[in-house]
Amino acid sequence: MLKYSAPLDGVFHALSDPSRRGMVERLSRGPASVSELAAPFDMSLPAVVQHLRVLEASGLVRSEKIGRTRTYQLIPGALDPAGQWIAQRRTTWERRLDRLGDYLTETDEAR
Repeated sequence: MLKYSAPLDGVFHALSDPSRRGMVERLSRGPASVSELAAPFDMSLPAVVQHLRVLEASGLVRSEKIGRTRTYQLIPGALDPAGQWIAQRRTTWERRLDRLGDYLTETDEAR
């Protein structure tokens, strides 16, 4: 069985939930408070906070509390390891599919 680095596992786990992906998408436009992040979702504030804790534990976001308001923002470059991992897989599969295409072309021409 393949083993991946714990940080990468945490990022993919955090992004596995559509609500958390939506929150990351919103945060890509700039910092937001918990209530701003909760607005588009039909869930309680405690449920939103749980999702934000997962995102924070994964290293994708960080929070800051000023007074009674907690604001979240994306950590620059936090998605880079996931992007690199995906790019490596894409390159491998593109090469394999190119070789398959070449093989099928040669086989077709040989007939």
